[in-house]
Amino acid sequence: MTVDGDVRSAGCPDLAGSEEAWLGAIWGKSAGRAGGTVNLLLSHLLDTAAVAELIWDRYLAESVRHQVSLVAGGVDAGRRLFVWLCGVHDLGKATPAFQSVDRHGAAAVRSVGLGWDQRAVKTRRWRHEKAGARVLKDLLQEAGWSAEQRDWLWPLIAGHHGQFPSLGDLGPGRRSEPELRGTGDWPKAQRALLAVYTRALGYGELSDLEPRVVPSRALQLALSGYIIMADWIASGEHFPGLDRLDQISVKWARARAEKAWEALGLARGWGRIPEPSADDFESRFGALPRASQRVAIECAARMERPGLMIVEAPMGEGKTRTALLCAEVLAARFGFDGVFVGMPTQATSDPMFTQARAWVEKVNADAAAGVALLHGKRRFNAEWQGLVESAQGGDAEFLSVGEDEFGLDDPYGCAEFDPCTWERPVRTVPAEWFLGAKRGLLAPFVVGTIDQLLLAATRTKHVMLRMAGLAGKVVILDEVHAADVYMSEFLVEGLRWLGQAGVPVILLSATLPPQQRERLLSAYLAGARGTEELEPIAVEPEPGYPRVITAWTDTAGTPVVEQATAPAWRAESLRVNVRVLREGMSIAELLRDRLSEGGCVLIIRNTVDRAQQTYEELRPVFGSAVRLLHARMHIRERAAVTEECLTVLGPKKDGVQRPLSIVVATQIAEQSFDVDADLLITDLAPMDLLLQRIGRMHRHDGVRRPPGLREPTVIVTGFTPRGDGSPQFDGGSEAIYGRYPLLCSAAAVLQAVGEGWKVPAQVPELVAAAYDGQVTTSQAWASEVADASQSWIADQHKRADTAAQFVLTRLGEHEHPTLEGLHRGEYVKDDDVRVRDGEESIEVILVRRDDHGYRAENGRRLGPNGEVGAEVLDDVLGGTLRLPTRLTRSGMESLRTLDGWRDHPWLRYSRALVLDRDSRAMVGETKVRYEEKLGLRVE
Repeated sequence: MTVDGDVRSAGCPDLAGSEEAWLGAIWGKSAGRAGGTVNLLLSHLLDTAAVAELIWDRYLAESVRHQVSLVAGGVDAGRRLFVWLCGVHDLGKATPAFQSVDRHGAAAVRSVGLGWDQRAVKTRRWRHEKAGARVLKDLLQEAGWSAEQRDWLWPLIAGHHGQFPSLGDLGPGRRSEPELRGTGDWPKAQRALLAVYTRALGYGELSDLEPRVVPSRALQLALSGYIIMADWIASGEHFPGLDRLDQISVKWARARAEKAWEALGLARGWGRIPEPSADDFESRFGALPRASQRVAIECAARMERPGLMIVEAPMGEGKTRTALLCAEVLAARFGFDGVFVGMPTQATSDPMFTQARAWVEKVNADAAAGVALLHGKRRFNAEWQGLVESAQGGDAEFLSVGEDEFGLDDPYGCAEFDPCTWERPVRTVPAEWFLGAKRGLLAPFVVGTIDQLLLAATRTKHVMLRMAGLAGKVVILDEVHAADVYMSEFLVEGLRWLGQAGVPVILLSATLPPQQRERLLSAYLAGARGTEELEPIAVEPEPGYPRVITAWTDTAGTPVVEQATAPAWRAESLRVNVRVLREGMSIAELLRDRLSEGGCVLIIRNTVDRAQQTYEELRPVFGSAVRLLHARMHIRERAAVTEECLTVLGPKKDGVQRPLSIVVATQIAEQSFDVDADLLITDLAPMDLLLQRIGRMHRHDGVRRPPGLREPTVIVTGFTPRGDGSPQFDGGSEAIYGRYPLLCSAAAVLQAVGEGWKVPAQVPELVAAAYDGQVTTSQAWASEVADASQSWIADQHKRADTAAQFVLTRLGEHEHPTLEGLHRGEYVKDDDVRVRDGEESIEVILVRRDDHGYRAENGRRLGPNGEVGAEVLDDVLGGTLRLPTRLTRSGMESLRTLDGWRDHPWLRYSRALVLDRDSRAMVGETKVRYEEKLGLRVE
């Protein structure tokens, strides 16, 4: 902006008297919403533009600014275009449809000669964002803008309340539109408002603003998110109403924006950083890089444009550290300002938050405060809690987030809190503003569940805020093999948009099936090329493992795919003995013999019921050496047991043999669970997951192991042979994974008995064989495998079709040039969207009731009706657990909110599971019992 005087004297000195009167009456926010004084519409437009200046200068990544500048025809032009776009969003308020909704504001507007048909505005509604798109579209045509430039811009105005309509949905109806849009002097007033606003930003005429090229659809989506960001900031308490035209100026708007920016504590990520090399690895992580890490970093440094990296390496190879330094390389090379790390679960997000925060601080000490932990249970992360308390005394706004991997929307009512502006000496967490509903990905650095990215690929309201948050970041997704066919629909859609946005993405996996690898590559490159078809990107893997694949498109849009391999950090692969539990032998009987000289054992069961049964079998034999870990424990107990398991099964560096320990767990211990077992006993699972579990065994060198457990051995359970030799699976396992993947895995296990597997050398071929149907089975199995394969394929298609109803772009629309109609029809409500398959379960909070009233699960006394004070809130929330889906189908009605919770901002949406003196309760018609050590039992 170049104008510092008031709008009348400097913005538009030749303003006619009538035009001045119109602009001095047309309001943007009523007195009730603007601190007691009406805020004129021109004031709000300039306030938003001033905020947009700060977003451009102090927040946007260089990569995003570069893309906008290419569209506008230069850096200065890019900045002015961005600022103008953000401010013009509310032009549609200059219509009778909007000006009539406030009695006092309407009277002022009518007093200056701008009238309307009262009957029309009362009987037909027209949202101001749609009105603005219609008005601006026509005014741009008057100014000589080409159709292709008008066509991409108007959806950004129409979509600034979170949804993109189609062109046919813009108007209230042909007969009603003139009355609602305005006749007589209204078109002149709209034209004058736009002209004054545009000239105030340094343009001569509206025609001077026309961009040179049409931005990509992904950039349009990100720009839409930044418009909303600027609007929301400029609508806050730091922008009280201005009701006189002579009070309004660009200079004053800037002052207000500056004050708001500082008070909210908004900040960018790194800014521009120097490019590191493999030699910087030690300074970041305190260890020399392994060969595979060095190769990956060198591959990142050879990428000519932002693109996709796939790092496949064994469990324990250090893939996350590899990804972090590669992200630093890509950020430095291509001007990205932050990082998003997506993990498979909340439990794996917590340790990654610690690691990522330490790394960010090594790169730039001032940036560490910008790292956000983004999942629904971050309140119970001790590090996050400590940082929040040191920042501003434990404000609830910091402590939770709307979405997590279970699809819960604002489970504690956090969206009811408004961002506040406390003075604070040192910032240790991102600004509160970034942590409001739907804004989490806008924080400079984010660690959370992969769901945050998957939700960015859904047709939900305000999805553009998620894309705006990702546009300037390098994206890291860990354990991508864990995305099943349902989740993969969202992952593929997300990669399409990220590819088109030119966002670097790093995918990590130890056990990535070839078909999945090729589909992810194809999706990203299709996005980068803007094509509908996912053209097969077949990669013939070079011999060797670990492997790094990099892919991008050159300036002509041609895909470039490179790959490199490296030796694993272990000189030789481990030979893992594979055994099947002998029929009729119990786990206790097996372990009595195996643990005669001590040892650490990890037992992984596919269901909670099986895990509880195994624990009950072993506890009388081995006593306190046995621990149980599963998802049906309340949060406090689960966190404590997890910490114990990581301690007892962690490596000992002093050469002393670890004490006898047995951990019985569910799939919670399958990945990103840094334990080192001497012996693994596991239920049968699909091959990639089975190998993940094997990765929890003999993980570290230098661990002293009992003589009988020095050879890594996995004992597979959960299936028994039938009369014809084909396997009979545990019913719970088959329900989770499907029969066909288990048949393939069982065949490979039986074939390996006596021969064993070389890990990690054989990992790629074992996974490929299992998912390509190359596993050899006996003739007796052949027809069963064929039938199971057909059923499995049909089920996969069905699940993919189910997910398709939620994805952001419909089939056949990926080549559309604009965002028109992205939300046409019914958009997907946040409450309805699910990015993970399976029936939704619900969370409950355990409370106990006796003759004296209610107590938290840990015994802290509550009020007579369950009232909760600040001093016991953590005690209450620590009793949160998730019910099995079979209970939620029939027991929802029996679970209610306690009377004392109804007015509590965190608890009013929570359901209580009230336990009696014997720790029992009813869920519908089902009896449940919560037992210490065992967790929730379904009786």
